[in-house]
Amino acid sequence: MEDILLYIIAALGISIVINIFLKKIGISQIIGYILTGTIIVYAFDLRDAGHSHELEMIADFGIVFLMFTIGLEISLEKMGHMKKDIFGNGLMQVAFTSVIVYLVAHYFFGLASQPSLIIALAFSLSSTAVVLSYLKASKEIYTSYGQSATGILIFQDIAVIPILILIGFLTNEGNESVLTILWHTLSSAVIVVGILLTVGKRIVAWLLHFSASSDLDELFMGSVLFIVVGASLFASAMGFTYSLGAFVAGMIIAETKYHHKVEADIAPFKDILLGTFFVVVGMKIDVTLFVEHIGIIIGFFFLVLFVKMTIIFLLLRLSSNSANSLKTAMLLSQIGEFSFVIFALAASGGIIEEDLASLLVLIVIFSMIVTPFFIGKVSAFVDSFIKEKDIVTDMSALAERENHVVVCGYSVVGKFVTKYLEDLDASFVVIDNSNKHVKEALNDGIECYLGDASKSSIVEALHVEKAAAIIVTLDNITKKRLICETILKVAKNANLIVKVVSLEEKEQLADLDITTIVDGKVEVARVLVERMITCQLNYK
Repeated sequence: MEDILLYIIAALGISIVINIFLKKIGISQIIGYILTGTIIVYAFDLRDAGHSHELEMIADFGIVFLMFTIGLEISLEKMGHMKKDIFGNGLMQVAFTSVIVYLVAHYFFGLASQPSLIIALAFSLSSTAVVLSYLKASKEIYTSYGQSATGILIFQDIAVIPILILIGFLTNEGNESVLTILWHTLSSAVIVVGILLTVGKRIVAWLLHFSASSDLDELFMGSVLFIVVGASLFASAMGFTYSLGAFVAGMIIAETKYHHKVEADIAPFKDILLGTFFVVVGMKIDVTLFVEHIGIIIGFFFLVLFVKMTIIFLLLRLSSNSANSLKTAMLLSQIGEFSFVIFALAASGGIIEEDLASLLVLIVIFSMIVTPFFIGKVSAFVDSFIKEKDIVTDMSALAERENHVVVCGYSVVGKFVTKYLEDLDASFVVIDNSNKHVKEALNDGIECYLGDASKSSIVEALHVEKAAAIIVTLDNITKKRLICETILKVAKNANLIVKVVSLEEKEQLADLDITTIVDGKVEVARVLVERMITCQLNYK
C-alpha cells in the first residue's frame, strides 16, 4: 500500500513539474503525462505495471468521461443534423482508409490477411482524446471543420464496437457463424440503445431533478457519476465499449436543462482521468525497442499520416472547400488510442504476433506524442497556405465604416433580418462561419464575410465599436454566448441584440451586458395577439 501511494505521489509531482515547464513553452500537457508514465516505469522498475488490467481500466475511464462530455455537446436533435458528417463522411473515411492500409500491409509488406485486416481497421481510427481535447479547449469544435472532425470521430468510436466483435469472431474457437454473431450484436445494440433512451431517460431526468432540488452539490455530483458509470457498465455488460454507454448518457442529459451544470461539474474528473490514461500510455513505452526501431516507427507513422490525410482530404473535398477539408484531414491524420485495445486483443488471440503488436503500439504512441506539437498550428498553417478565391475574407474595406449594422449569421433568421434592413435602407454587413451561407449571401447581393465571430481578430476587423448595432441570429446557445462575450470584450458599450428561443437560453445569457434579448416565443405570442386584435377591429 505504501509503495502504491509513493508511486501516485511521485507521478503527481513529476507531472506537475513537467507540465508547468511545457506550459511555458506552449506544448500540450498530454506530452507531460506521457513522459511522466515513462519516467515512473523506469525510475521504479514498473515495466509490468504498464500492462496491468486494473490500471488500464482506470485509464479507460478518462476516455469514458471525455465521450460523456462529447455526448453533452451532441443532443439527439443535433446528431440528426450531423448525420452527414457521422454516417456519411465517417463511414467513408473508415472504409476507404481500411481498404488502402489493408492492401499496403497485405500485398506490399506481405502480411497475412487477418493481421493486415486488424492493422487496417486500427489505423483507420484517430485519437478522440487528443483531437477533441484540443477542439474543446480552443473552441474550434464549433467551426465547420471542427464539426466535421467531431462527426468523423463519433463514427470511429461507434466503429470500435464491430471491430472488437470481429476480433472476437476471428479468435472464437466455437462454431458460431458470422450471421449468429451479427444477430446477437444487433439485438444487443437495440436493447442497449432502447433501454438507455427510454427507461434510462426517465431515470436520468428524475434523478437529476431531485438531486438538484436538494441544493447539495455533492449529491448532484454523485448522481452524475452514478449515471455515467452506470451507463458505461451497462453497455459493457451487453458486449459494447464503456465509451458508448457514456456517450449515450451524455446525449440524454443534453436534452435536459442541467447539461451545462453537468458539463462544468464533470470537467475536473474528466481531466484527471484523461491524464491518467496518458500516464498509462507512457508506461507502455519500451525505450530500448523504440530506439532499436526508431527508423521503422517514424517511417510507418509518416506513411499512415500521408495515407489518412490524403483520403480524408479527397473525401471531404467533394462537399467542402479546400481549407476546411485540409484542416479536418490534418486533425485526424494520427492513430487513435483505441488501437491499443485492438492490438492487445489481437495479440492475446494469436491474430498478431507479440513482437509485431509491440512495434505497432510504439507507432501509435509516437503518433500521439507528435500530434499535440502540430495540432494547434493546423488552422494557421492551412489559412496561410490555401487562399479560397470564392469567399470574401478580406475585411479591410470596413476600416472606415461607421454606424453600420453587423448581422451574425445568415441562416433563416439572418436572411429575414437582412431583408428588413434592406427595406429600411440601412447599412449592414453579414458575418458567417459557414462556407455555404456566405456563398448564398454573396449570390443574394449581400455584403458578407467568412469568419468566426467568436474570435477577437474577426470582431475587431468588423469594427463593432463603430457599429450602430450587432444582431446575433445564431441558434447554438454555446456559440451565441462565445460571440457575445467576444463582442463585449472588444466593445464594452456595444448595442448588442440577441435572439433566444427559450427562457433557459435567456437565463444562460443573463450575466452578460446585452442591450436587448429578443425571445422568439414571446415575440410570436405578441404578434398573434396583435393579429387577433386587428381581426376583431376589421370584423367590427
